[in-house]
Amino acid sequence: MAALHANAMVCAAQPEAVEAGLDILASGGNVVDAAVGAALVQTAVDPQMCGIAGFGSMHIHLPATGGKPAVHTLIDFHGRAPLATREDMWSSLIVRECDDGFGFVLKGEVNEIGYQSATTPLSIKAFDEALRRFGTRSLAQMIQPSLPWCEDGFMVRPHVHQFWMSAAQAGRIERIRVLKDYPATAKIYTKADGSIHGVGERLRNPDMGRTLRRIAEQGVEDFFEGEIAHRIDADMRAHGGLITLEDLKACRTESSQPLWTTYRGHRVATNPPPGGGLMIAIMLNILEHFDLAAMGHNSPQYIATVSEAMKIATVEKDARMGDPRFVSIPMDELLSPQYSARMAARIRSGEKTPVPRMNIGNAESRETTHICVADASGACVSLTHSLGSSNGVVTDGLGFMYNNAMMVFDPRPGRAGSLAPGKARFTALSPTIVFKDDKPFFIVGSPGGTTITMGNLQAILNAVDFGMTALEAVHAPRFCATSSTIELTNRIRHSTQRALESQGYPVMRHAQSYMFPLVHAIRIVDGRLDGGADPAGDGMAASI
Repeated sequence: MAALHANAMVCAAQPEAVEAGLDILASGGNVVDAAVGAALVQTAVDPQMCGIAGFGSMHIHLPATGGKPAVHTLIDFHGRAPLATREDMWSSLIVRECDDGFGFVLKGEVNEIGYQSATTPLSIKAFDEALRRFGTRSLAQMIQPSLPWCEDGFMVRPHVHQFWMSAAQAGRIERIRVLKDYPATAKIYTKADGSIHGVGERLRNPDMGRTLRRIAEQGVEDFFEGEIAHRIDADMRAHGGLITLEDLKACRTESSQPLWTTYRGHRVATNPPPGGGLMIAIMLNILEHFDLAAMGHNSPQYIATVSEAMKIATVEKDARMGDPRFVSIPMDELLSPQYSARMAARIRSGEKTPVPRMNIGNAESRETTHICVADASGACVSLTHSLGSSNGVVTDGLGFMYNNAMMVFDPRPGRAGSLAPGKARFTALSPTIVFKDDKPFFIVGSPGGTTITMGNLQAILNAVDFGMTALEAVHAPRFCATSSTIELTNRIRHSTQRALESQGYPVMRHAQSYMFPLVHAIRIVDGRLDGGADPAGDGMAASI
């Protein structure tokens, strides 16, 4: 759904969240209020995609107004490995690395499901901070729209049910296990006969509603130091979990300046590590050396060129990117004109960049969610938040599920992504704002594991190089290269696939016409907004 001549717009993967954001804007709230209110609704109606015990990245741009200075900042809330983490604690359990680089399969799935798989929870703290610093409403106020979706329930949407029913792939668990393996979770997500709710059926979670009400009444610190924190600590201790009260008390968000690059006369602002914005910048810098528009959208030459940039950025991510507290990332080198020119020359020469993987398997589950909010003044928020693919654990009576972000750490010691106490995992989360004439032009973000950066990149190329609206940019057929294989959605022409294969590229065609990542975007042209929600999900863009 797209809209023109709008004063403000919300674009998200859940209609309930979009409506909540619009209601907040219509009642006088600003874009930060709307983003947080919508995000809290997402935690209720998409409780395995995101939650108050999750992680993420929030990109905020507010023009100067009413005597207040302009704001352009990022709030990073990547969870950190608990203090009990040890670098080699899972090194003997390795089965293999996932093909797309989205973590490792371990014996016993200890990094994917259960009490040891969670990093420290930061989402609710980040939402509170964003409101206190840049919003006009309190967290207690912004919690209110989510409560009916917990207490009265939400209607199970197709995308929610599809995730629940995802089969085991390449060593990963059947996703239905996150609903059934733990009694406190099964009490919420299964019916009396042990079955799960179907599409259109209503799922209630009053425990989550009570937890949110308590946070509204007692403040967010109750989650990190008060009664809720002590209940989390007791549950973790009783079941061999890693998170302790000490971890919860140490939870901190981080604010940072945007990471900048330029592309075709536009200024591009994205998030710094441990988020994935550096990959966006690297790929754009390389691709600016090519006339992509002249190649033709999704032509064999275009796909090959963009895929090589994707592979180069992926190799750099695997080898040299991570949490800046623990890894010295060669930022100056990776963002230098000399580096991008050298990589572009390599692509022109026909060299194919291999993406090494340990014991290659298939693509994995990629679950997260996203919100874009913008108004005609140029105030905007791009917010990606996640539970990873959720770890199945609910502390009895609290209602919310924990993240499983430990899954993506490298269990092999001595590497950029290796485990360490207090370390954040590197993610592809990359909420990005493209500026034209110093005003926001294209706001974009998406869920989708390691594919996030690749979807955001293609949406930017579609808007800038091919002049597409936001709706066209997110609907256009996509491809992805997070390994040595180029993955195509089924709307890419078979003749294009044959041409790529004739050039020696391994190609995988998916049956889906639309698939991950689920890109969401808003475009602003001359004060007019148009938006697009990825048709692979349940979402929409709508305006007031």
